[in-house]
Amino acid sequence: MGRPGPATQAKRARERAKQEKRKAKEERRVLRKEQKVQKAQQTNDSDEDPDIAGIVPGPQELVDY
Repeated sequence: MGRPGPATQAKRARERAKQEKRKAKEERRVLRKEQKVQKAQQTNDSDEDPDIAGIVPGPQELVDY
């Protein structure tokens, strides 16, 4: 059995592209995770459920049609 030949320039370029793509993807993941944490903090600061924000409890005014 023969030994494999030396790695070609094309193979090295493909490997380098994969590494760069992997690194960029990891950076996007970290950025997205930070954005999620920041958004969660903003919603927790209001201490009010956004679904019921602005609703007044008690009897409601009559609507004139």
